[in-house]
Amino acid sequence: MTQQPDAAPHDPSQHDVSEHTAPLWYEQTQTQMPPQYPAYSPVVPQSTAEPRAAAPAQPGAKSPQPARPRRLAESAAIALVAAVLASTGTYALTRDDVTSSPAAQAPASTSAPSSPVVQANALAPNWSVTAGVVSPSVVAITVTSGQGGGQGSGVIFDTQGRILTNNHVVAAGGSGSKISVTLNDKRTYDATVVGTDPSTDLAVIKLTNAPSDLKAIALGDANTIKVGDPVMAVGNPLGLAGTVTTGIVSALNRPVTTSDQSSDPNAQQTADPVVTNAIQTSAAINPGNSGGALVNGGGQLIGINSAIASLGSSSGSSSQAGNIGIGFAIPVNEARSIAGQLISSGKATHPYLGVASKDGVVADGSAKRAAAVLTNVVSGTPADKAGLQAGDAIVAVDGNSIDGSLSLVAQVRQHTVGDKVTLKVVRDGQGRDVNLALVAKPSTNQ
Repeated sequence: MTQQPDAAPHDPSQHDVSEHTAPLWYEQTQTQMPPQYPAYSPVVPQSTAEPRAAAPAQPGAKSPQPARPRRLAESAAIALVAAVLASTGTYALTRDDVTSSPAAQAPASTSAPSSPVVQANALAPNWSVTAGVVSPSVVAITVTSGQGGGQGSGVIFDTQGRILTNNHVVAAGGSGSKISVTLNDKRTYDATVVGTDPSTDLAVIKLTNAPSDLKAIALGDANTIKVGDPVMAVGNPLGLAGTVTTGIVSALNRPVTTSDQSSDPNAQQTADPVVTNAIQTSAAINPGNSGGALVNGGGQLIGINSAIASLGSSSGSSSQAGNIGIGFAIPVNEARSIAGQLISSGKATHPYLGVASKDGVVADGSAKRAAAVLTNVVSGTPADKAGLQAGDAIVAVDGNSIDGSLSLVAQVRQHTVGDKVTLKVVRDGQGRDVNLALVAKPSTNQ
C-alpha cells in the first residue's frame, strides 16, 4: 500500500499508546524553484526499486509542475471495499435559513445539526443541488516557497476567514512559504497560519483582509453516518478546482497512519505520527483533494479528505498515483475539536491513556481474536490508575473492536481530553470492562 500527500509533507512522529510504527504508506511531494504562479499538474510517483502494494496515499496538495518527485514513507491498515452509488429521479430542496456553521470554538452539539439541503430520498440524493450549496464553502490552496510548494484544498470554517485544511497541505513549502487561497468565485487572497497539529494532520489558516460574504460550511456529525451512506467529495484534485465526486461510506473506524517529512530540511521533527480513526469512502479522491470536504447528501461536512490508497510503481515503470476507489477522511467531530483549539490557542492537546502496545492474539472462548496487547503501563496515568498491567489485551473501546496496536491508538485519538471511555480487557483468558477518563498528554511525551 502506498500513500501520497498532494500538498505538503509532514514531520514524522510517534504515537503515545503504541509501538506500531512500521511504514506502510507512500507519500510524495514535488519540490520546485519558486514560480510566479505554480501550475496544477498530476502528481507522478517516483519509480521504486521494488513493486509496492496498494496503500493509503494522501491526496492532499499537489505540487506545482516544475518539480522533482520526492517520496515519504507512510503507514496504514486498510481493507478494500468495492462500492458503487447509483441514483435517479431524486428531488432536493435548498433551505435559505441554514447558511453557516457553528462557531469556530463551539464544542460538538449534542443535537442533530440542521442540513442546508433537504433531500426527498436520502439514499439517492440530488447531488447537483448539494454541490451548488457546498462548493462556495470549499477553496483551493496554493503554497509556494524557494524550497518547493504544493496545492490542496480547504473548507471555510467560519465567516471571519478561517480555513480548515490538512497540515501536510500547509507544510508543503516548508518555513517561510507563501499561502494563497482561491475561492469558488475565483477571488484569491493571501493567508497566514493560525495553528497546525501534525499528529492529526489538521491546520487552520486565515485569509488576509477576508471578504464579508464568505459562506462557512455546515458541520455535521460523523457519529450519525453509516456504512453505505451516499457521500460527495469536493476539492481541488490535480489543480481542477471545484471538482465534485460521489460514492458511499465504505467503512468506518478504519485505523490509518502516516508519517512524512517537511520540505524544510531545518524544520524540527515531532514525535507523533498521524493516526486517524478514518472514514473510508469510494468517492474518487485524487492528489489535490487533501483538506477538502466530504459531505453527506444534506450538504453537511462529515470529514476532511486526507489520504487515498494508490497502486505503487513496479520496477522500471512509472505510474501516476490516483484514485482506486479507496479514500480516507478525518471525521468532522475530531476536526472541529482540533480546529477550535488551534483557533483559541494556536495548538492542540491530545488524550492520553498511558500505555504502549503491540499487535497480538488472545483467546475468546473457543475462538481467537486480534487485540492490542499492552507492553508497558506508565505509572500515574489513567491506565495505571485503572489497574491495567503489561500483558493485558484490549479488545474494544466503547464497544468498538480493537484488532491491534494501531486500532487502539486511533480509537484513543478520536476522543478529547476528559472523555470517559470503557475498555474491554482480557487478562488470563477472562474479559472485563475497565472505565477511565482520558487526560491531556504530558508535554514530556510529545
